[in-house]
Amino acid sequence: MHRKIAFVASDVPIAQTARAALAGRFGQVPEEEADVIVALGGDGFMLHTLHRTQSLNTPVYGMNRGTVGFLMNEYGETDLLDRLIAAEEEVINPLAMRAGSCDGTLHEALAINEVSLLRAGPQAAKLRITIDERLRLEELVCDGALVATPAGSTAYNYSAHGPILPIGSDVLALTAVAAFRPRRWRGALLPKTALVRFDVVEPDKRPVMADADSRWVENVLWVEIRSETRIAHRILFDPGHGLEERLLREQFT
Repeated sequence: MHRKIAFVASDVPIAQTARAALAGRFGQVPEEEADVIVALGGDGFMLHTLHRTQSLNTPVYGMNRGTVGFLMNEYGETDLLDRLIAAEEEVINPLAMRAGSCDGTLHEALAINEVSLLRAGPQAAKLRITIDERLRLEELVCDGALVATPAGSTAYNYSAHGPILPIGSDVLALTAVAAFRPRRWRGALLPKTALVRFDVVEPDKRPVMADADSRWVENVLWVEIRSETRIAHRILFDPGHGLEERLLREQFT
């Protein structure tokens, strides 16, 4: 049973108002002492909260005070304690990104949704793709490419016409963004254990940036991506409205 709750909220007024109302009704403890963290905002704030609290191993229950709210539950005040008791837990692993930039700097970041590479100039990017140290695609001419987790497969990946992945599946989606050569290449499904490497061809002429859940790295030469199984994010959903159900529903709408 969840008794000690830490309420956190995005900066928007509707989220801050909800936080004040809930804390006044149910009490408030610091995150380090909480049995559960209730995040109030949109999907972006939920991702921020999961990243920020990943060392606590505390489940996070989101309530939508933003826009889309794919990772959030509906907002409600009166029955919150009952909903927390009945909530179902999903455990997801983030992606670990290592990227080398043109100035020799090494960058590392984690991404719950996806790691993407995008052209940063007027010309299309040229990328070489290696999977588990085996060259798979000599040259992909595109606006970009991304690797998405099942949890992130309905976000940017889906907008780029990538596949929706069931939660719990041990696969990652490798999706091209506006591929030109090979013509209309749609990407690949990869095992969760895969090490994906992108090398940027002609980086001076065709600069590329990398992004891991909105953490940008400019002028990358190469990017390596793998699933980080040592980190587990615990997300709580109302019964019948978990990620698996939402992913299925998304495919039939």
